[in-house]
Amino acid sequence: MAEIVKVAVVGGGSFGTVMANIAAGNGFPVSFWMRSDALAAAINRDHVNESYLPGYALNERVVATHDMAAAVSGAQLIFVAVPSSSFRAVVSELVKSADPGAMFVSTTKGIEAGTFMLMSQILGELAPGSPIGVLSGPNLAKEIAEKQLTGTVIASANLEVREAVLTVLKSRYFRVYTNDDMFGVELGGSLKNIYAIVAGMAAALGMGHNTNSMLVTRGLTEMARFGRSLGADPMTFLGLSGVGDLVVTCSSPLSRNYRLGYALGRGQSMAHATKEIGQVVEGVNTVKLVKERAAELGIYMPLASGLYAALFEGADLEAIISSLMAGEQALDVEFAAQENKQIGANV
Repeated sequence: MAEIVKVAVVGGGSFGTVMANIAAGNGFPVSFWMRSDALAAAINRDHVNESYLPGYALNERVVATHDMAAAVSGAQLIFVAVPSSSFRAVVSELVKSADPGAMFVSTTKGIEAGTFMLMSQILGELAPGSPIGVLSGPNLAKEIAEKQLTGTVIASANLEVREAVLTVLKSRYFRVYTNDDMFGVELGGSLKNIYAIVAGMAAALGMGHNTNSMLVTRGLTEMARFGRSLGADPMTFLGLSGVGDLVVTCSSPLSRNYRLGYALGRGQSMAHATKEIGQVVEGVNTVKLVKERAAELGIYMPLASGLYAALFEGADLEAIISSLMAGEQALDVEFAAQENKQIGANV
């Protein structure tokens, strides 16, 4: 593995902030790019990102900048932590200054509108031949900032990328696991946002833990069903980036998607709820794209389709969840059952 002498984190939000700080705490110089020159100056002066994680002290090795060339030039490992809506534009800019052979790792949990491309696929298109990875998991930035025990997954077909991220990010409270199913890991991180919105809405409507557990497990089934149809390993969804991320985002008010769903369930408008949260809520865009692709491919996804109807067609969520109870497909662990049947048929 090439020696890491500089790390760059592109994106000044809460997750980018904690990743920059963990790397710096491990002794690596970190260049932290953000859109706002004023915010960058404030971080360098006060060593805190007051806009996203007030009170969270930043290591002095974290140096913020608004200059993209200064941020990524000379960096061996570059984390990209910007919303999916701006991911392509930001990467198009950063690749102009990145060193040849630099490793790129996406932390963005979303799908690009218009192309249905995941962020790793955009990286592959804009930085052809570069080593690429995806970081995903049940990683609420506020809890990481509080040094609560957290696990994440670095997924890449490239061993050097996996080793580099392990070296840069592992700590006594942040455990890094590895996976080579980059597509499945990234897809899980994107899809779970849909079900977090549903869970938030259900909680606001007074539905209890039994309902939440059903939504989580049926959501997991939909995620695995959809992922398998697109070529992912359904077993990947049983890991941290699948069920792990799904559980935390479907139960925690720290999740932006859950908070959006809860606000909508309480009768707030989409515009008001989004403004109150103050950050991008990826699940709204994701459910549009997934509903359309599922319809094209004939994939049965009642919860995703129901959320789409509730958000954009004025449907009643209670009626949608009730319709799930009468759905045609009632197999619990469908992949294991199907595979066992196939094994039996081949014996």
